[in-house]
Amino acid sequence: MRLHVVTGKGGTGKTTVAAALALALASGGKKVLLVEVEARQGIAQIFDLPPLPYEERRIAVAPSGGDVYALAIDPEDAMLEYLEMFYGMRRAGRALSKMGIVDFATTIAPGFRDVLVTGKTTEAVRRRNRNGRRVYDAVVLDAPPTGRITRFLNVTQEVAGLARVGPIKNHSELVSSVVKSPETAVHFVTVLEEMPVQETLDGVAELRSAGLPPGGIFVNMVRESQLPQSALDQAATGHFDAAELVLGLKAAGLADGAEATALAEALAEEVVEHAHRTELERTERESLAEAGLPSFELPLLADGVDLAGLYELAETIRTQGAA
Repeated sequence: MRLHVVTGKGGTGKTTVAAALALALASGGKKVLLVEVEARQGIAQIFDLPPLPYEERRIAVAPSGGDVYALAIDPEDAMLEYLEMFYGMRRAGRALSKMGIVDFATTIAPGFRDVLVTGKTTEAVRRRNRNGRRVYDAVVLDAPPTGRITRFLNVTQEVAGLARVGPIKNHSELVSSVVKSPETAVHFVTVLEEMPVQETLDGVAELRSAGLPPGGIFVNMVRESQLPQSALDQAATGHFDAAELVLGLKAAGLADGAEATALAEALAEEVVEHAHRTELERTERESLAEAGLPSFELPLLADGVDLAGLYELAETIRTQGAA
């Protein structure tokens, strides 16, 4: 795979997973480009960097060597580049930009905006150096949320109403040939909750209907159970005997008498709640399995996602064979 498109419902950690995937893919001496298209500067925030300009620059060294480059695509700059590439109109394009025509064009024709940003991404996928080798071993695209991903990628359909002939149409068909190729995979990021899981399943179905290539499902922020299955099974019935907890609290010298009983009852309620959540997560895993896609699980990081946590996630991705 050379183009990895990462999408997911808001709040699932889509950008974090995209960044970790880029690190994992670059490990061992590879060169990977990480692209964002939503003007949120999410990549800069995750890597603790100043806002990224509209240019490709190295932002991280991957485990065992390898480089991660980043690009924050600005639709206006992409359009100016497009006008220069196909029409030789960069200077005129800047004048149009000052007049607000560029914003006007991409507002009334949002499909054109998508062509610009996907076009810049697929150009990076195709680009070769003087020796004929690909400049990047892989490109990771931090894409729009799941609800918009099919429309975002299905550029040929979106541009059909804008141009039937000419450079715009030809360009969109070139972009589409990359997006729909066997070298592209669209990955979904979710958490084990009902709404994100259902949106993921709907997104996979919509993607397949459009002839676009689904990749894998990254289940993010997974919390491992700290209790044995026998305790979970007992608690799942809604009842958990607090007597053993009382004995344990007393033996550990943490509480005694009425205090131990009150604390044990509170802990028992927590155990029941944990068991119910674990059961719900099991059900959501079964639902995701129905999509028939590879699934990878990433842990919930207790200290949040900093650079060290990002490298930890990248290693998890590698060990599970997702990169």
